[in-house]
Amino acid sequence: MASLTRTVTADDTALAVGSGDLEVLGTPVVVAWCEAATVAALELEPHLTSVGTHVDVRHLAPSPVGATIEVTATITEQTDRAATFTVEARQGETVVASGTVTRAIVDRERFGSRL
Repeated sequence: MASLTRTVTADDTALAVGSGDLEVLGTPVVVAWCEAATVAALELEPHLTSVGTHVDVRHLAPSPVGATIEVTATITEQTDRAATFTVEARQGETVVASGTVTRAIVDRERFGSRL
């Protein structure tokens, strides 16, 4: 499990990222924070990395600029090729977002050679 704490800034708002016209935490930002928590939760050998392959996150409550958000990711399933996580973002007792994220586990060099 990994937890990250973020503070909502003006750059994180729906207005700033183009996902709406309100100055509240934008959905793309909370999803990115959930993905960041999944990366932090994985312990991989140096030659391996992970890439996102599926995101199913519901943005459930608004958060204003200045709010502190704690994001957690817990591994629910892991194989040599992929890991699935439950993710949750909270502002105090309020669940701001929750869902699942799946990441493929790949060899860095091999993945890079395909680009």
